Amino acid sequence: MNAGPSLPVESRPRVEGDRELQILQATLEVLGDVGYDRLTMDAVATRAKASKATLYRRWNTKAALVIDAIVAHKGPNHVPDTGSLRGDLLATSCGSGGFTDPQPISVLGSIMTAINRDADFAEAWRRDFIGPKIASSRAIYERARARGEIRDDLDIDLIAGAFAGIILHRIFVLGEPASADSIANVIDQIVLPACRPTDPR
Repeated sequence: MNAGPSLPVESRPRVEGDRELQILQATLEVLGDVGYDRLTMDAVATRAKASKATLYRRWNTKAALVIDAIVAHKGPNHVPDTGSLRGDLLATSCGSGGFTDPQPISVLGSIMTAINRDADFAEAWRRDFIGPKIASSRAIYERARARGEIRDDLDIDLIAGAFAGIILHRIFVLGEPASADSIANVIDQIVLPACRPTDPR
């Protein structure tokens, strides 16, 4: 018996809304439990109480699924405007999605090997997650420069990377969880002095 033509790819039902969010949250949970290398579509389907076919209707690789989960958790790209460089850096670094938020830090630790070993995953990670973060950070420093808080010859990308690097070094190498106080110390003792315009005297 002829079963008839199969549905074209574009006609397949998509995973959307709350169900999609449940699957993405399950992905982050499995990622935190076992890391990227050991994460499987089967494990995510089981955690989300979904079929593997449901996952494959929306994501054809685990890399695509993990990137979507990470980006969804990050939420909309919001650039705070507190009126000062110090305030903006504290606002982006502390709280949900920042250095003091345990889940994104756990996720970063879970995907380190993938960033180094999987070129396709690393490209998507840098494009879809890191790229918007860099753009937001640059906007904060450019705005501070317009207010006169940053000297004209400062390499914004260098100081922004140094700020993040110091905090991540303390988290992953020294084993010191980030706090609002420790982040404020890095800002006050390293970032702001490096940014401050030179006294013309």
